[in-house]
Amino acid sequence: MNRTEAMDVVKESLAQVVPGADLAALRPDDAFRDPLELDSLDFLSFIETLSRRTGVRIDDEDTPRLTTLSGCAAFLTSRTE
Repeated sequence: MNRTEAMDVVKESLAQVVPGADLAALRPDDAFRDPLELDSLDFLSFIETLSRRTGVRIDDEDTPRLTTLSGCAAFLTSRTE
């Protein structure tokens, strides 16, 4: 998976958890939890959706890397090479 594909999967996964969110307004390096008003359960749902869609196992210790679009994309590309 390349970076562009990873970013698309991340945005699609976020859209499933937060329908109608303005994902185009998110900058790649900004944390997205606050702007999207994700609570802990929403974030967990996002992580589960992302893992299911990509087939990548995401452990608890990985979640701090998954708070920005670019962090998610880097994580996914490193795990799918």
